[in-house]
Amino acid sequence: MSKSEGALIEPGGIGFFEKWLSVWVALAILAGLGLGSFAPGAFELLASMEFAKVNLVIAVLIWAMVYPMMVGVDFGALGQIGERPKGLVVTLVVNWLVKPFTMAALGVLFFEYVFADLISPEDAQAYLAGVILLGAAPCTAMVFVWSQLTRGDPTYTLVQVSVNDVVMIFAFAPIVALLLGVTDIPVPWETLLLSVGLYVAIPLLAGFVTRRHLVRKGGELAVEAFKAEVKPFSVIGLLATVVLLFGFQGQIILDRPLVIALIAVPLLLQTYGIFIIAYGAAWAWRIPFNVAAPCALIGTSNFFELAVAVAISLFGLESGAALATVVGVLVEVPVMLSLVAIANRTQRWFPS
Repeated sequence: MSKSEGALIEPGGIGFFEKWLSVWVALAILAGLGLGSFAPGAFELLASMEFAKVNLVIAVLIWAMVYPMMVGVDFGALGQIGERPKGLVVTLVVNWLVKPFTMAALGVLFFEYVFADLISPEDAQAYLAGVILLGAAPCTAMVFVWSQLTRGDPTYTLVQVSVNDVVMIFAFAPIVALLLGVTDIPVPWETLLLSVGLYVAIPLLAGFVTRRHLVRKGGELAVEAFKAEVKPFSVIGLLATVVLLFGFQGQIILDRPLVIALIAVPLLLQTYGIFIIAYGAAWAWRIPFNVAAPCALIGTSNFFELAVAVAISLFGLESGAALATVVGVLVEVPVMLSLVAIANRTQRWFPS
């Protein structure tokens, strides 16, 4: 792990904010529900602040979340792609050839069939779009946390993240468009491409330029110091986005409190199922544990910040798609911690 990532984590492992992320998100949800009920006019005003179908307030908040992560990406690590390729192959295959499609299949199964009597066809389509966006967005930042908790190879994890970010620029939009089209959800191509540029390509370029400047100025210590300074903005951006989303969704959720649980079901099955596939492939291929565990976990977790941003841009702040992506935030951390525990308990199954 790079020093910059290590600065975000307590000596005992996962950082304080990351450890209790689901709690903070739950509190933000309650705040959003309360504020949405007491001050609906303020939320309507925020919703009206749009340009080219992009909500300007949400755009600023998403950038606050994504930009610090991109500063941590070291493109110099791409030169090590050829070293120990097995783990990288598993990651890329799972992230781009398996995970998006299994997520779409589970979404169709539950929202259009299993839960058909509990969800209207319009809501089913919206939730399906949201989980598709989650499934097509592999994790960028929290991977470093999961890697450390399984004593993964930090350099290899950095290679995986860097490669995934480059692939994401070119693969995310086509995969999302394909799956939305297959599931009969209209694809606004212009908005989708704008979202990828705004929330992936531009932040990645800005992070690259910033990191290069900081390394020249003071090496990795300068990068570490900068990330420590901007991390509070990332935290505020995430929680403020959740507050806004649930402020807009408040009445719907209060009228139908089971909706979050219904959305969580396919997300939970997807997370555990993808871990089994990736971890099993690593075991069968005899990949060392310090590569096998991170390569399985990186394929399991999601870049939920990107999914939230794109859902809002494509379908709106008050959409079921945006709600589904936020439910992904709520369930991810406790589930991922359980998978970390499983990995550590099965370490003996892998070569060292």
